[in-house]
Amino acid sequence: MFELKIVTRFAAAHQLKMVSQKCENLHGHNWKVEVRVAGEKLNSAGVLVDFGELKKQVAEIIKELDHRFLNETEFFNNNTPPSSENIAFYIAKGLEKKLNGAGARVTRVSAWESDDACATYING
Repeated sequence: MFELKIVTRFAAAHQLKMVSQKCENLHGHNWKVEVRVAGEKLNSAGVLVDFGELKKQVAEIIKELDHRFLNETEFFNNNTPPSSENIAFYIAKGLEKKLNGAGARVTRVSAWESDDACATYING
């Protein structure tokens, strides 16, 4: 089994309900996102997925979130709270669609909202 990991960042605001009073206020984060994909076989170039292509696909998803009020985006506007957990899930599912048939699958995505707090979606 081979696994690749890339890291990217974006800035966005969100507002959470029913968490803690502090998080219920509109606030923002400089998010750090770690994406891992895995697969059994390497292609003829000896790689699972080209890092450049993987970064490009993740960047297309991040572009939908960057410098946005997440509560007003299409995905999070439908009663899905823009929590770190749901952000990781959103990125993982978006990348799954883009990787369809590429020989790799998303194994986990971590969304860091600060240097010491993250949530991870594990694709099991």
